[in-house]
Amino acid sequence: MKSPARDLLGLPPFSLGQREKQAMLLPRLEALTRHHYASCAPYRRVVDGVFGGLERVDFGRIEALPFLPVSLFKTHDLKSVPDAEILKIITSSGTTGQRPSRIFVDAETSEVQSAALVRVAQHFLGTQRLPMVILDHPGVVQDRHSYSARGAGIRGMMQFGYRPFFALREDMSLDGPGLLAYLESFRDRTVLLFGFTWMVWDGFVVGLERLGLRLDLTGGILVHSGGWKKLQDIAVSPEVFRERVRSVAGIPRVISFYGMAEQVGGVYFENDLHFLHAPIFSDVLVRDPVTLEPLPEGAPGLIQVVSCLPTSYPGHSLLTEDLGVIRGTDRPDLELRGRCFEVLGRVPRAELRGCSDTFEARVA
Repeated sequence: MKSPARDLLGLPPFSLGQREKQAMLLPRLEALTRHHYASCAPYRRVVDGVFGGLERVDFGRIEALPFLPVSLFKTHDLKSVPDAEILKIITSSGTTGQRPSRIFVDAETSEVQSAALVRVAQHFLGTQRLPMVILDHPGVVQDRHSYSARGAGIRGMMQFGYRPFFALREDMSLDGPGLLAYLESFRDRTVLLFGFTWMVWDGFVVGLERLGLRLDLTGGILVHSGGWKKLQDIAVSPEVFRERVRSVAGIPRVISFYGMAEQVGGVYFENDLHFLHAPIFSDVLVRDPVTLEPLPEGAPGLIQVVSCLPTSYPGHSLLTEDLGVIRGTDRPDLELRGRCFEVLGRVPRAELRGCSDTFEARVA
C-alpha cells in the first residue's frame, strides 16, 4: 500500500490548525484502518472483538477509531505485508523476562517515516548539517543487521549531522580527551549533540562533573529522547536537567522529543514552552486509564498517539503505557499550530495489566 502520508510531506509540519489537520488525517486514518483490517489477522480480531467490527466504527472522529495497546507488539507479530516485503525488524527495549516489541517495516513505510522525521527535525534544527556529538558508544550502530530502537534512533538522527563523534566508551564512561579534541576542531561552529535522556545525564552531564570539565558550547544544540523514570527516581526534573546541561556545557538549546519503536517517524518535539507538539502527520489523545474514555484538556490519563505513516504494520493508532495531559490546542502564545501535550510518567504496572489483558484475551 502506498502511504497516505506522502502528499503531506511537502507541507510545513506545524502549519495546520487542529480542525484542518483532523480533516486531513481522518480519511488517511480510515484508509489505514481498512488496509490493516484486511491484511493483518490479529488486528482484525481486535477490531471485531473489542470495537464490534468496522461497520460499527465512526470514521468521522479520531477518538472513535480502533486502537491497539503497544503491549500487543510484545506478544504478537503484527504485520500487514508479506514476509518477502519486510525490509527490517525494529526491536524495542524490553524489561527483564519480557519479549521486546517487534516492528515489521517495509521499504514504503521506512521511506515515509524517515521523510517525516526529516521534515519535523529540520523545523527545529534547520536544514544545514552540523558537526555532531553522539552521547553513546559506536557499538550501538556498528551491527547493520541489528535494528534496536536505540540504534534506529541514533541512525535516524545522524542524518542531521556530519563527522559524528561517539563521546561514550562501551562502559558508558565519557571520553573526555576525545571529546575536547573533537570540539576544538569545530571551534566557533554550532555543534549538534544527541543522546537518550539517561545517557545524556549519567554519561555526559555527570561524566563532565566527574572529570572536572566545563565546556563552552554556547552555540550548541542538545536533542534528547527517552524515558524519565531513572531521573525521576533521583529527583531530576526536566528543569533541573536543562539547568545542569547549561551549567556543565553552556548549551542554551535543550530539546526533548517523544517517540517509540512502535511508531517510528511519529516524533513529537518540544515547543518553546517545553511541551511536546504534534505535527501534521500525527495527533495525540488522552484517555481515562479505567474507562478508556477520551479526556478533556488538562485532565491526566493514558496517552494515545495516531499517525498516518505506517502501512506495513498496524501502528497508526496506539494506546501507550505513558501518562500525560493535553496542554493546549492552537495556542495563541505559540507559532506552532495543532495540539501540544506533556508526558507525566509511566502507568503503574497493575493498572496497565488490567487494561491490556482485556485486549490480549480477545485477540487470543
